[in-house]
Amino acid sequence: MDGVIVDSEPRHEQTFREIFHELGYGDRHGIHFHDYIGRSDRALWDDFIAKHRPTQTLEALTELKQSRFLDNIRAAQPIFPGIPELVAKLSPTTRLAVASGSLHVVIETVLGMRDLKRHFPVVVSVQDVAHPKPAPDIFLHAAKRLGVTPQECVVIEDSAAGVAAARAASMRVIAITNTLPADKLRDADAVERNYGEIERLLL
Repeated sequence: MDGVIVDSEPRHEQTFREIFHELGYGDRHGIHFHDYIGRSDRALWDDFIAKHRPTQTLEALTELKQSRFLDNIRAAQPIFPGIPELVAKLSPTTRLAVASGSLHVVIETVLGMRDLKRHFPVVVSVQDVAHPKPAPDIFLHAAKRLGVTPQECVVIEDSAAGVAAARAASMRVIAITNTLPADKLRDADAVERNYGEIERLLL
């Protein structure tokens, strides 16, 4: 979802930076955001807490970031151009799932935009599985709920962690260069620049 359906990666980073500044760390937070693209917020917060030992709990930090991020997303509604049209063309003949490292409340907020939710009969969050990407759990759980084998699935991803997770799940994967350059996504079966190219592959 993040970086594929919604242009949220820059907004995740912006929200984390705002919170780090408010906590008094400014640019001394020691977090390299590109290392966390495609991974869960929990992974970043775990590393931040290990590095700085803040007085706030993991739960408090997670809630603060989630609330701030949702306000940002609701205001901007940054659905990628081409996504509503692509899923509308796919959904009559293809069972679609969202398998995301985000929390359910974030996924529901995004899918509430542009009437997207009706196209996705299955939604899987990092909250539903034991291990986040790059582990394959999210994708395998989505396939199980769709009632298909992993080999029947095609994943669309924007991150190296997501590509690795799809590979580990024995699924084909198409990468789109919304977030990372093509050379960072080279393990995908195909790397495309826009949704028109993906549409031609899938339809």
